Amino acid sequence: MRLPGDVDAARLRGLIGLAREEDMGSLGDVTSQIAGLKGEATGRIVVRRACVVAGMAIAPQVLSAFDPSLVLTAGITDGQRVERPGTELGRIRGPAATMLSAERTLLNFLQRMSGVATLTWQFVDAVVGTDARIYDTRKTAPAWRDLDKYAVRCGGGHNHRHGLHDAVLLKDNHLAGVPVERLAEVITEMRKRAAALSPAPGFFEVEVDTLEQLEQVLRVEGVDVILLDNFTQEQMERAVRRRDALELRGRVELEASGGIDLATVRSVAETGIDRIAVGALTHSAPAADIGLDIAM
Repeated sequence: MRLPGDVDAARLRGLIGLAREEDMGSLGDVTSQIAGLKGEATGRIVVRRACVVAGMAIAPQVLSAFDPSLVLTAGITDGQRVERPGTELGRIRGPAATMLSAERTLLNFLQRMSGVATLTWQFVDAVVGTDARIYDTRKTAPAWRDLDKYAVRCGGGHNHRHGLHDAVLLKDNHLAGVPVERLAEVITEMRKRAAALSPAPGFFEVEVDTLEQLEQVLRVEGVDVILLDNFTQEQMERAVRRRDALELRGRVELEASGGIDLATVRSVAETGIDRIAVGALTHSAPAADIGLDIAM
């Protein structure tokens, strides 16, 4: 099974290795050792509650870290929504002892990733019929970013920048002390520096806290996205109207961020905003309820 795009193979091996090490320690699975388990077993990966599945694509690598002879046959692929409890995602065949050793680590990956995918799908579903797209943030679990962002894509969401290295996002702290009347001038100079980088950043984004700051940033050539931080719905509507009045729709996207949840995301989307960034997708997603039923 091929790794998903943007999941770095070396980082994944390292992450799985750390997960295995923290569970097995230097002594291994002492419970399975004293249980005297022999022979082969079959394990059924089962959904206990409806979810969007993510993580099956990396499950073989998790199992292989414990025992290369553990073989997974997947019945459900990542990105599928499973409604019926008891649905089988796949079957594992191999030595009973090592399957039991791998069980918790495998489920930790599947439950977290499927939880992120499920919450993302809920946000995406909430804005259906609008032009707004749901984006993640860098608020990911340390060392889990590749997998968190992959899970967001499984849920129908979009990835923001992967890290500090691939795009520019000027936040309020970068612009602290810059008077509003000088904002366009200062950002124009920063945009020139960004254009000189090699490779070029994926996009150039600026965060604003007020409509006055927005007015200044809209004057800067080459800004791809403007992040409206903690704007009210009325302020977002005014921002969209002003951007459109300057005939910048299609050239400058407006992104909403700050305290947006499932109860408010629809009203935010209906302002005409292009992008909605939701940190909760990766920092607050409940784990999906997935289990492993083993038969000796």
